[in-house]
Amino acid sequence: MSYISRPLKNVFKVVGRKQKQTRNHSLCVINARLEPVFNTGETAMQIVFQQSVKSDAAPLRVHSSRKSHWRDRLMRRLVLFLSVLLAGCAMGPDYLRPKIEVAEKFRIPHAEGESIATIAWWDVFQDENLQRLINQALLGNKELKQAEASIEEMQARLKTAFMDFVPNLDASAYGPFMGDMGGFSRPAFPTPYSYYGMTTMNWEIDLWGRIRRSNEAARADLMAREEYRRGIVLLLISNVAQSYFDLLQFQTQLEIAHRALASWKESVDISRAQLEGGIISRLDLDQFDAEYSNAAARVAEIERQLTQKENELSVLLGENPHTIPQGHSLIEQTVLVEVPAGIPSELLQRRPDILQAEQTLAASTARIGVAKAGRFPKFSVTGLLGVASPAISNLLMSNSQFGVGGLGLAVPILNATSLGFEQRAAEARARQALAQYEQAILVAFKEVEDALIAIQTVKSQLIARKKQVDALHSALYIADLRYKGGITSYVDVLLAKRNLFDAEFSLSATQRFHLVSIVQLYRALGGGWLPENSSSAVPVSVNSIEDRRTFERVADPKMISQ
Repeated sequence: MSYISRPLKNVFKVVGRKQKQTRNHSLCVINARLEPVFNTGETAMQIVFQQSVKSDAAPLRVHSSRKSHWRDRLMRRLVLFLSVLLAGCAMGPDYLRPKIEVAEKFRIPHAEGESIATIAWWDVFQDENLQRLINQALLGNKELKQAEASIEEMQARLKTAFMDFVPNLDASAYGPFMGDMGGFSRPAFPTPYSYYGMTTMNWEIDLWGRIRRSNEAARADLMAREEYRRGIVLLLISNVAQSYFDLLQFQTQLEIAHRALASWKESVDISRAQLEGGIISRLDLDQFDAEYSNAAARVAEIERQLTQKENELSVLLGENPHTIPQGHSLIEQTVLVEVPAGIPSELLQRRPDILQAEQTLAASTARIGVAKAGRFPKFSVTGLLGVASPAISNLLMSNSQFGVGGLGLAVPILNATSLGFEQRAAEARARQALAQYEQAILVAFKEVEDALIAIQTVKSQLIARKKQVDALHSALYIADLRYKGGITSYVDVLLAKRNLFDAEFSLSATQRFHLVSIVQLYRALGGGWLPENSSSAVPVSVNSIEDRRTFERVADPKMISQ
């Protein structure tokens, strides 16, 4: 008879616990946790063979003193063997963050102080209607929901990888429908039986750290996917803000275009009357008529752009295309006077794309160990425990029980070469991940520098555009007075109007670019969620409790989708 005692169940529970590894302590922690169990003096496994050629055969019994001596010797050997196996080191390199040379400050001068990225987004974008749109996007955007679902997938994969630490247990049973089907032969016992039930166990001993490295990779994959979700949040906030400012620009330009259209319509009517009176030639009328047609075409173009931008913004909200309500006009938008960028080294800790690339590098590094450990022999503990009898009524009798246990060894032979190539492939993937990580850092610095120079230059550009519009307003007023006084022709008025409308279009584009530059800097610095240790509340526009919980979940970088 063979059976597994209660202390062995405790051993299996210990093995299933989550293990922590450190760089300076490569010995498996399982060994340290198993040692107290074996040092208690209790028997972890007892194997007693009982001869049973027939169901009614007398059992082979072992004297208690001899059984105790045999059991103690077995336990000492088992403890020694497990200690050697479980003290193995994990194969492959341990992950260390690459050393990246980072400048002490950005190339473009900027305001001193804490980075704008630490400010909550609703304090950066103070238009209440824009805040409402961002909240709707955080609650309804489909790409964000996809990212959250992918985190759940990675969580399940991590749990699956962790279950490799735990022995696999399978149960099976057999019984014929009618008669004796030839029965079942118990291992090491040639006697046939017709009914049986048994449980098998297989436990791979992680001698080379394959399972540990696999868990490291799965954990890094999960963290990379979380950083991807954070990147989606950041990109979503900035895209909604930028699309909203684009919408305000089109609305402003549409108003300018309608004013220009009405002005040219008035000029055409006046010119037609003057042509009939013989004051001007047909050429002058055609010029005004051409300007009117050009203004009408511009109105149609802006209406198309505005509708398409509303459709784009609706998709970001996770809704069907619809009209987007607007709040303050483009010129009424409140912007931050100072936009400090902080120090470059903060990007390595804040930008989601950099952190995602780093976690991908960590996962690729761990998989080198998985591939390397796969080239070494695999050790496993196997066992079988069950009952068998020609009659179902005798299954629970003591002489119907059987069990075996042993140690397995699998050595790669024919596939050893392919496993070597697999390790080389894993090392190449790690080098790719390193290059991607370094590239992400370079792109991050470039985007910050681009945003800083844009903010620095757009202020001067905005001042110049406003002066241009003021000057052209004055020029149009003077040209109109000179025309009414008979000093000049109406062509001067035409040119003044055309220049003024074009300047107003350029001014609206510059105002929009000023706002978008702040959005781009905010995104480049990795902003977009609650600052650490912030006491800021969720905006009032997030009303329901469910919406507030959802908002807090996607806004807080420390929250992982559950």
